[in-house]
Amino acid sequence: MQSELLYQISLSLVNGIGPVQSRLLIEHFESAEAIFKAKKKELSCIDGIGEIRANFIKSFHNFNEAELEINFIEKQNIQALFITDKDYPKKLLNCYDPPVLLYYKGNADLNTEKSISIIGTRNNTDYGKKVTEEFVHNLQSHNITVYSGLAFGIDSIAHKACLKNNINTIAVLAHGLETIYPSLHKQLSNDIINAGGLLTEFKRDIQPDKHNFPKRNRIVAGISDATIVIETDNKGGSMITAGLAFNYNKDLFALPGKVTDARSSGCLTLIQQNKASVFINTEHFLENMGWLQTKKTPKKQRELFIDLTKDEKTIVEILQSKDSVSIDEIYAKANMSSSSVAAAILNLELQNVVSSLPGKMYQLA
Repeated sequence: MQSELLYQISLSLVNGIGPVQSRLLIEHFESAEAIFKAKKKELSCIDGIGEIRANFIKSFHNFNEAELEINFIEKQNIQALFITDKDYPKKLLNCYDPPVLLYYKGNADLNTEKSISIIGTRNNTDYGKKVTEEFVHNLQSHNITVYSGLAFGIDSIAHKACLKNNINTIAVLAHGLETIYPSLHKQLSNDIINAGGLLTEFKRDIQPDKHNFPKRNRIVAGISDATIVIETDNKGGSMITAGLAFNYNKDLFALPGKVTDARSSGCLTLIQQNKASVFINTEHFLENMGWLQTKKTPKKQRELFIDLTKDEKTIVEILQSKDSVSIDEIYAKANMSSSSVAAAILNLELQNVVSSLPGKMYQLA
């Protein structure tokens, strides 16, 4: 197993082999060791690898660096989670570019049934702080894990609110675990380790360089069921994360604010573009996610829809899976043309079987 871990870490260090290529290689060879021991011709024949990347793998000799990483994680009680490990966060596997290897220091389960990401500006308003704290406080009894990025502003407010309310929280980092950025959050990071964990795809000595943050953001977007954007302008990391969550077909919510406040402009844009549902309060959010224990549409009522066409029944079956479903998720699951989906939904709305919600969301009426 130690030998396989050495090869797993080494795979993450090979130039030209990113998350997508690593996943292709693992699906073909089933182990990291087999990748390094394969012949160049076999490597180059794999779609997406080719001769140049095969050369990168065969010419890799920096196994000493992998050994140093193993020594570090053993001393620091850090878990190395390879993409095939049972404890690897399964929700990331639904993304097309999950990290091949993650480093995790903490004790919270990365595969809880319900998880959310709370993100936002570093320069929050009192309004954003208050909404975040109230939202997290009201999650106490719902067994939800909260992810964020340990940054100043909304991220740290969310983490601290989780600590105060005994809610598991996990900080996703844009650097290795030898350091903490920002340095002022060193104590906060220690507190988070005891009440959740720190998660990163970067080896120990990687610094928080600018190009690492979009990589970090894709984990924040992909590891949870829903992302809530509290405050952001139209540019920056929060909008990148929101765009990734939308592309991953994750539920996305945005807090509306004053049209004159630049820190709400990004949220308003997401809502206006029908990428995000409006965040109103905790109860509304939980209801939209299908996480409230009491539901307005009992199964008996749903089973009465018998005089429907085949297409309409397909839509109803999809909507029965949770309290509300986005139009993109319906397209993905229905295996029907967009025009057929639109026609079926329209007919169901006319029959008062389906009702529409903001953000191109639908639910059974």
